[in-house]
Amino acid sequence: MIAVSNSSFMSPQEYLDWEEEQPTKYEYIHGEVFAMTGGTLSHNAIALNLASTLKNHLRGKPCQPYMADATVGISRQGSFYYPDVMVTCDPRDRKEKKVVYHPCFLAEVLSPSTEGRDRGLKFRHYRQIETLREYALISTETPLIEIYRLNEHNKWELTTYSPEENDTSLENIDIHLTSVDLHLSLSLLYEDVIFPELE
Repeated sequence: MIAVSNSSFMSPQEYLDWEEEQPTKYEYIHGEVFAMTGGTLSHNAIALNLASTLKNHLRGKPCQPYMADATVGISRQGSFYYPDVMVTCDPRDRKEKKVVYHPCFLAEVLSPSTEGRDRGLKFRHYRQIETLREYALISTETPLIEIYRLNEHNKWELTTYSPEENDTSLENIDIHLTSVDLHLSLSLLYEDVIFPELE
């Protein structure tokens, strides 16, 4: 997704009320709203692969996965974002109608135009969510997923999964999403995605 500033200052509640009526999705950062434009087919396929795998894994459990149409709130005062995929296992979120405030897992599928923001400002904001345990950054340019996990010392540790770094094939790379105890292969995450340089 690409953010385009609308440069209109709003309070958090004004944003939530206004955004509900808009045909386009908007994120809310420090009182400003940013229109979200569409991503690529590869972006969509990766997000769908991850979300559907999470849905199957979490069926019957007290956790709920969401895709890009669901909003995550850093707090009731904002900021508000649309992560590509997220999971909440917190019963407080079951009572919410518009916003998830207590996710344990967030994922962003990267594009050249959003990568800097997803790694920088957005991750700084996401780290303020006390229930968050994992943050995944997934490349659309090459088979690569980077996962930040909160360790027992309350520090974020990075683990990278790629054929190049792990010196093996996509099928043999096992990704363990510890926040929801899900194992999936890198090949499943990139199912139906074609990389031009690998053709």
